[in-house]
Amino acid sequence: MKMKRTVPLVPENNATGIRENLRALRLVQIEKRLDEELTLALKEKTPPTEFLDRLLNIEVSSLRERRIARRIQESRLLEYKFIKDFDFEFQKGIDKRQILELATLAFVERKQGLVLAGNSGVGKSHLAKAFMLLGCQKDLRCRYTTAADMLKDLLAGLADGTVAQKLKRYTQVDILLIDEVGFDRLEQESARNASLFFKVIDARYDKASTWLTTNVDFKDLGTYLGDPVITTAIVDRLVHHSIIIHVEGPSYRMHQSKKLNREVKPKAVSPDPSTAPTT
Repeated sequence: MKMKRTVPLVPENNATGIRENLRALRLVQIEKRLDEELTLALKEKTPPTEFLDRLLNIEVSSLRERRIARRIQESRLLEYKFIKDFDFEFQKGIDKRQILELATLAFVERKQGLVLAGNSGVGKSHLAKAFMLLGCQKDLRCRYTTAADMLKDLLAGLADGTVAQKLKRYTQVDILLIDEVGFDRLEQESARNASLFFKVIDARYDKASTWLTTNVDFKDLGTYLGDPVITTAIVDRLVHHSIIIHVEGPSYRMHQSKKLNREVKPKAVSPDPSTAPTT
């Protein structure tokens, strides 16, 4: 009895040439899915244009995912935060509708900034990091830094003559998030801090979106950065083109800590019958 010969979907010599061309064009995902998609297309009698569109969508989706991953890596964002995970029921000092509107990042297109001010633990950094992750997903160039780390980096640049190159890290991105302004006393150790801070803010003014989270009132920033005159110029630029949100409410971290402590209670230990006193 003769075995029935299986006819390949694409003649082997043609298939080899197709795969070589796909590799040459670096269409790796299409190459991986070619046989699977051909089988499906023949089974469903897919029109050629629809089949081609499906193949191209596979590659485009993969390219978009790689680009987003690269944007996130370049942003130096160390943790992922999401709007959906923010507890608006607990933190009633925040307008959910306003946050969802900001999440569209339309204000970034308008080159507006964002200032989230309030006490520690109220959710400022959570929201800012969540917005930045959305920026990365929109293929925007983003950069995350704490105020202390940025100033430390720029001061090191002054010492070794690389400050111009280092400034570009903070001025040539679509979104710059300066987190924890006021959190670390390092920023107050040198009067040069206000000047360096100003260089960053001024270079981005009217050109790109700058975000800050802070627990320091604007009126106290002069003392904080070491130079009230320069700080006034910084605040003037920030206020002019920024959306300012004052978050008033309890600390979510403290709330979580109390909740955890309530849940983890020591279990009552039953007495050992063998040690009970006899009568």
